[in-house]
Amino acid sequence: METIAIRDEFIKLGQAMKLARLVDSGVEAKLVIQDGKVKVNGEICLQRGKKLYGGDIFEFEGKLIKIEN
Repeated sequence: METIAIRDEFIKLGQAMKLARLVDSGVEAKLVIQDGKVKVNGEICLQRGKKLYGGDIFEFEGKLIKIEN
């Protein structure tokens, strides 16, 4: 499992996906999220602007990313 360290209280899911280099752009993030290909804390998430906080975990294409602050 990889981790992403954030300085603010939260990071939006689309931004976190770009930061983790799972997608190349916000548009790509939007498409894969809308297609139901991303899970947040084990549940499919369809919100690109979903706020992720320290301890949250998201998954895309079998890769798990944990948010740390």
